[in-house]
Amino acid sequence: MSLSSKPTCRVVRPGSTYAGKQGFSYFEGIAAETVGSTGICMHLLTIPPGGRAKAHLHASHETAIYALSGETHCWFGDQLDEHVIVREGEMFYIPAGVPHLPANLSDRPATAVIARTDPNEQESVVLLPDLERHVPR
Repeated sequence: MSLSSKPTCRVVRPGSTYAGKQGFSYFEGIAAETVGSTGICMHLLTIPPGGRAKAHLHASHETAIYALSGETHCWFGDQLDEHVIVREGEMFYIPAGVPHLPANLSDRPATAVIARTDPNEQESVVLLPDLERHVPR
């Protein structure tokens, strides 16, 4: 993709997907790679029934999530010992550096809009495989 030297407005139609380090397939959205953004990334994620991410953290960026449909369980904290259920219509905030592991334990897909303060979505993803044993399967 060729980006103009002068920033301009762009429409992005999520269509193609990419495999994230976290173990999910994300719809391409707003990112440095797609529109040349310099301070934000935003994309759609649909977690299939029974889908579960790998334990991870985002070393240097914050995450804001808006649940469009379904519900997602998220374990978080140093040992993934805290738990929340994010339901349709709710927002969820994850500070930079906080380990977390989201999962869809329901029998229907869960879709969310995810925005991050790093325009390179996968840049500061750090996988934490040792923490995965703390979350029941």
